[in-house]
Amino acid sequence: MKTLNVNIDHVATVREARGGNEPDPVAAAVLAELAGASGIVCHLREDRRHINDRDVKILREVVHSKLDLEMAAHEEIIKIALNLKPDMVTIVPEGRMELTTEGGLDVAGNPDKFKSLVERMHGKAIEVSFFVEPDKKQIEASLITGADMVELHTGIYANSEGDLFGEEFNKIKSASLFACEAGLKIAAGHGINYLNIKPLCLIPEIGEFSIGHSIISRAIHVGIERATREMIEIINTSTLHRSLNR
Repeated sequence: MKTLNVNIDHVATVREARGGNEPDPVAAAVLAELAGASGIVCHLREDRRHINDRDVKILREVVHSKLDLEMAAHEEIIKIALNLKPDMVTIVPEGRMELTTEGGLDVAGNPDKFKSLVERMHGKAIEVSFFVEPDKKQIEASLITGADMVELHTGIYANSEGDLFGEEFNKIKSASLFACEAGLKIAAGHGINYLNIKPLCLIPEIGEFSIGHSIISRAIHVGIERATREMIEIINTSTLHRSLNR
């Protein structure tokens, strides 16, 4: 069964655009869970441009499903995660000037560093996922570190058209099979919306989707609960059609 984790970062983005307390990403997390989300995702960035320390502290107290803390491998944030004890951390690259995460993490560039990070997280019973490109080299490096999961970057796929769309889909499909056979759990995220998720649901090895911007955008018009339920329905329906057509 494929599950949906809702990223609430952009609720906080709207709040920070004006300052103050509204809208509250914690309230959005509660509503998303009530609508059936299997997890809540938030990214505590070094610059605190959206989610802040208060948010993650309260989220840890109120989230009853899975709390996935996205974070860069910076010591300040690592210490916060070790103290907070989310269910999972997803390690992502982070740039000061980027609008959003622009690509996968280069785990292969420094596997010893990331292996040490995994060991520290596992010492607090925190699972570790690496946000990587659908690339065999990065998946192999993630496996060497002792990671529990890889989240495959779907941003290029999401922004592709025509033949490139098919090429990127096949990369994700091949990477998912390779990661599964290596013993890793697999998630997919970045740029996924209510349309381009359907082909991804046909990849049996993908177990989780991490989706934020599209759901929060939809929620402006219909509310977070309905937006979450609609995405879950698409996931379930698309997955069922794959099973019936096997």
